[in-house]
Amino acid sequence: MPKTLYTLEVFLFDAPVSEEFAEANPSVVRTIEIRGDQTLQDLHHAIFTAFDRWEEHMHEFHLGDRPHDYSRGRYRSSSPFDDDPPTGDSADTSIDSLGLAAEQSFGYWFDFGDDWYHQINVVAIGEARPKTKYPQVIARVGDSPPQYMDEEDEWDGDE
Repeated sequence: MPKTLYTLEVFLFDAPVSEEFAEANPSVVRTIEIRGDQTLQDLHHAIFTAFDRWEEHMHEFHLGDRPHDYSRGRYRSSSPFDDDPPTGDSADTSIDSLGLAAEQSFGYWFDFGDDWYHQINVVAIGEARPKTKYPQVIARVGDSPPQYMDEEDEWDGDE
């Protein structure tokens, strides 16, 4: 039986970037294909790589109608220090188990200190191609912002 394939557009919604970067890159989007049997942790790693980040931080996925809305669930790596435990662990939660539909959106929050907010739109749901490695980035719009503001001095607008 073929595996389900999700095509997701990951938009940088709100981030600690300079006005210069934002003006030069009004839209920063990565389109990722991921199989339904892969996990939210796999999606996190795909986003992390797609945006050229290099230092790991905590992250959460929010299943709600807007960024930072987790009315339908909140997923991240578990921590023994959680005062407000998540709905599930991102490493154990498959994409299929979320019950996503085409044109649905959900949120991804990276780095709880610097607060990188992303909106993820489900563009299409289909069948994975055999012998294709997933997740994979299939489109990129805009430069990847430096992970930290002090790195912006090195950003020259040409990746």
